[in-house]
Amino acid sequence: MIRTDDLRKEFRTRRTTAVAVDGLTLEVPRGRVTGLLGLNGAGKTTTIKIMATLLHQTSGTVRVDELDPLRQPDAVRRRINLIAGGERMVYARMTGRENLWYFGRLYDVPRAVLRGRVEELLELVGLTAAADTTVERYSRGMAQRLSIARGLVNDPAYLLLDEPTLGLDAPIARDLRRLVARLAREGTGVLLTSHYLTEVEELCGHVYVIGEGRHVTAGSPAELTARAGCHRTVRIRLAERSPGVEAAVAAFAARLGTDAGLEPADDGGVVVSLSHPDDVAGPLAMAVVAAGGTLAGLEVAEPSLEDAILALADAPRLVTA
Repeated sequence: MIRTDDLRKEFRTRRTTAVAVDGLTLEVPRGRVTGLLGLNGAGKTTTIKIMATLLHQTSGTVRVDELDPLRQPDAVRRRINLIAGGERMVYARMTGRENLWYFGRLYDVPRAVLRGRVEELLELVGLTAAADTTVERYSRGMAQRLSIARGLVNDPAYLLLDEPTLGLDAPIARDLRRLVARLAREGTGVLLTSHYLTEVEELCGHVYVIGEGRHVTAGSPAELTARAGCHRTVRIRLAERSPGVEAAVAAFAARLGTDAGLEPADDGGVVVSLSHPDDVAGPLAMAVVAAGGTLAGLEVAEPSLEDAILALADAPRLVTA
């Protein structure tokens, strides 16, 4: 696995010291997609760049299958690769095929293996037809797809993904998620940062949340949502306003120790909304009907991982195991 212990990274100038990563311990095992989440500036990209040998930590340790990136960078680089959305990771004046061949040779992929792998990767990311076009003529999405292929050219044991679907069209992003899931099933260790939290929920078996470079909490997406105390929200649309129904809703909410929202609907009715950790949709609907109300619609919005991350990462005091 990749493991960091008490990792710390400081960026120093003559007058100031900025701490980007502060005592971070985490594990990225083989055969699983591990998420690393936090608000902008939390230290996610810095952590990944240290793992990828692009930055040196100030203190603490990193091990990649017991290899030390500081002492054995070449050996570590043969076992990892990095895909970062929004960063130029290929050469604009080379063609797509030339880029993959060049990076494959840098990784010492045997020529006989590389010939077939280049063609497979070009097909995988949908660039076969543009293989001999220079990258400077690619769209942003095409360049990002080529970066994905470049990240797979050495068949890495560990794949570090920093916003990998940034700028990708929905079908290509979907195909990348499927590929990442397949790689993990086949034994690759994957570390993923992403602002698209639906793909984190889809892919990650375990997620670390960090804030200001420090560990906040960790667990499965479901565990994080429960731990953050996020509530599901029930919305009931009533056909018309009724003081009696509104009083019944207010009394129901008071019994739960919460408040109910009332908003006018476009059709002249009213929308009642109530948030609570328990499933109260049925009892609330029954209270409305018992008070003489007519239900025109009902929906329940489950708490999302996005809700949990905003709650957790914005409150570093909520440190749990």
